[in-house]
Amino acid sequence: MTKTIYVIGHRNPDTDSIASAIGYAALKQKLGNLNVVAAMAGPPNPQTRYILDRLNISEPLLLADVHPKVRDIINKQAITIGQQASAYEALELFNKSGVRVLPVIDGDNKPCGALSLRRLSENYMIPCQEKLRQVMTNLPSLAKTLAGHFESGGECDEPITLKLFIGAMLEESFTTRLAGQDPRELLIMTGNRRTIQQAAIERGVRVLVVTGGHPLEEGLLELALEKDVNVLLTPHDTATAAWLARLSTPASFLAEHKFSTIGVGESLAGLRQKLMASSEPAVLALEEDGTLAGVATKSSLLSPISYSLILVDHNELGQAVPGAEQVEISEVIDHHKLGNNHSNSPIAFITSPVGSTCTLVTGRYRECLVEPDPMIAALLLAGILSDTVILKSPTTTEIDRQAVAWLEQRTGLVAADFGRDIFAACSSLKNYGSVERVVAADFKLFKQENHTIGVGQVEVVGFDEFYGMKEELLSALAEVKRHDNLFIAGLMVTDITTETTLFLVEGHTRIAHVMEYPQLEPHLYELKNVMSRKKQMVPHLLKILAKV
Repeated sequence: MTKTIYVIGHRNPDTDSIASAIGYAALKQKLGNLNVVAAMAGPPNPQTRYILDRLNISEPLLLADVHPKVRDIINKQAITIGQQASAYEALELFNKSGVRVLPVIDGDNKPCGALSLRRLSENYMIPCQEKLRQVMTNLPSLAKTLAGHFESGGECDEPITLKLFIGAMLEESFTTRLAGQDPRELLIMTGNRRTIQQAAIERGVRVLVVTGGHPLEEGLLELALEKDVNVLLTPHDTATAAWLARLSTPASFLAEHKFSTIGVGESLAGLRQKLMASSEPAVLALEEDGTLAGVATKSSLLSPISYSLILVDHNELGQAVPGAEQVEISEVIDHHKLGNNHSNSPIAFITSPVGSTCTLVTGRYRECLVEPDPMIAALLLAGILSDTVILKSPTTTEIDRQAVAWLEQRTGLVAADFGRDIFAACSSLKNYGSVERVVAADFKLFKQENHTIGVGQVEVVGFDEFYGMKEELLSALAEVKRHDNLFIAGLMVTDITTETTLFLVEGHTRIAHVMEYPQLEPHLYELKNVMSRKKQMVPHLLKILAKV
């Protein structure tokens, strides 16, 4: 099985996160890894959407959750059996397939029962005096199992329970044997014995089976029709026919009609709980419309997950798409501080203190001697210009400038003009649609010992619009702080023209005493020459936490 590999950035992705995912997936595909797919952990912000639309690049696949689901591990080619199939057919399926549970399905592929090998074995192999003669069946199933046909009757398909008697004795003994038995509950099986056949018909038994391929002798068919006896002719000998008759029971008669089910979209953890808590050997996985999707057993829990992740623009699981901790991570490409957990096996980990992950992806193109498509080159250029604020951010390095120059040659774009277009088109906070989206669009969590803080960032041209929305933004920050149980929640509003950030913060009241930047009013600070969350804002906040 070839795994799908998703290249994906952090939650609340910014332009660098989405651009690096698309660009790195494109490089992998050019190198022959066609199973690599670009993805995003959340919808693009207005700036990223503008860039994708301008470059005519489709949004990557949205993966808001990568927790392994039931659909990822079930056997999608389940061995099933129809309602009217016999126990004999079920035994054949168990023998050929090696499964221990057969879903019994109706004509719409919806399960109506579950037949286990254990239940079938108990029904036929454990000695029970009451069941030795018992045949639970219906007439069509009996005829099919015995490979025979009805000479008379056979039309009724209602369930019946019969007592099996073999007519292999003198008529007198046979008649004595049946004394006291209700003839409509009897299945008489005999070979070419006219006296036994006639006695059974005259008695009005429910079913007479004539074995060995012998026809009814003259006059007996008319008598059978008169007495309403179902006469079945089978080519099998009497011993075989007697064995098969008991196995003619329809599977739906033997199946458990209370069985465990789970939706294919439910979590693997939920499936594990059901399998471990139940005495049943399997759980039936259902599609949304109730049809059978597959069968899950305890061994299914050992099945490998059909996808893995390459993380870009982050390495901390707290910032990763939900469920990333349960999935194999094969590579990391990042330019932030290390905060990752251990991995179970060696992985490629590319990190460098540059201004943008797109710079690192561009470097991989150059190392692999692969030319990016012009639109991909333009997207990588946009990612660098966005994350370095047109190379003005203090995170900008000479490597970023070299990457920009290399990409300019392949796109025909002037980086400064392209960057100004990007920020001019998306500097309005109203582009986000709501104050909640302004806060959440590029919001990241950071941990320091027992405290977790959250910081978002937006770039603007001038602060007039921000002041008009300030109170609503503060309320949105308070809700995020409460919902995520944060020590502080803040929003950096960065004016790219003056290279100044206004920091709006909801949090601990003592922050004002240690903030070390001018407080313009409650909850609001002015940070001149601060443009980088990664290099300036977050390190400062983590430092002052120790003083609070």
